[in-house]
Amino acid sequence: MDIGMIGLGRMGANMTQRLLNGGHRVVVSDLNADAVAASAKAGAVAATSPADLVSKLPQRRAVWMMVPSGAPTQSTVDQLGPLLAKDDIVIDGGNSNYHDSMRRGVELGAKGIEFVDAGTSGGIWGLKEGFCLMVGATDGAFAHIEPALKTLAPVDGYAHVGPSGSGHFTKMVHNGIEYGMMAAYGEGFELLAGSKFDLDLHQVASVWQRGSVVRSWLLDLAELAFQRDPRLESIQGFVQDSGEGRWTVQEALDQDVPLPIITLSLMRRFASRQPSSFSAKVQAALRNEFGGHAVKSSDAAS
Repeated sequence: MDIGMIGLGRMGANMTQRLLNGGHRVVVSDLNADAVAASAKAGAVAATSPADLVSKLPQRRAVWMMVPSGAPTQSTVDQLGPLLAKDDIVIDGGNSNYHDSMRRGVELGAKGIEFVDAGTSGGIWGLKEGFCLMVGATDGAFAHIEPALKTLAPVDGYAHVGPSGSGHFTKMVHNGIEYGMMAAYGEGFELLAGSKFDLDLHQVASVWQRGSVVRSWLLDLAELAFQRDPRLESIQGFVQDSGEGRWTVQEALDQDVPLPIITLSLMRRFASRQPSSFSAKVQAALRNEFGGHAVKSSDAAS
């Protein structure tokens, strides 16, 4: 199918490449001209602006946004609104607050434009492994973009979870769970690292991946991190958050749902911005492994 992609950062560029590999025609736009040129070299159609991108798509147009949440996403939606026609589709694959997605669905819907919120997980590994996609949309919009979803996701790795807003709501809770899992791994490896047994953390992570009940993709990534840096001495235990953990906790407060583990894992991220801990180092390393998120170098690495 023909599809537009606005935003060619780590995720957007890899999604564009996966779509191209799947035989789709992708028109791309980004504020970074070099990023546009790189995608064009790989086979995409370059556009100089959202307006130029829209002009190069046939009707029924589908435009996928992979831009930061908040003001950048809103600005992009505001630009696209006047450019699109009835039954065209705007897809937000970023980490937007689901309340904003519900609102955008109503506002664009009043113009006859479909809004799809596609909660996207997979990080920098998505190009090779595929992206997990949680999609909020009408039945018609979902059916129209499903060829692209099939290409982007691994087998059975995408789902139509409900109307506009539901995709980002599901992704928000997904990220809250991720916070708790990462915190548990961080605490466990901190206890192992501080023991009297001089344990090989890479060896432990590796053996846990073979048949144990705590095996997971995150543990795969921990194994890779410990292989490169057995005691994570090259990074600070500074763990950033993208906002979705906060939104998950706020939603729990609004619904009177107890989320003690996810809430405490969020608090631990805040604590990591104080003097470093090994638990925080593990979490920072995991974020770098699965998402390419930047890590802060420690004094020992300089």
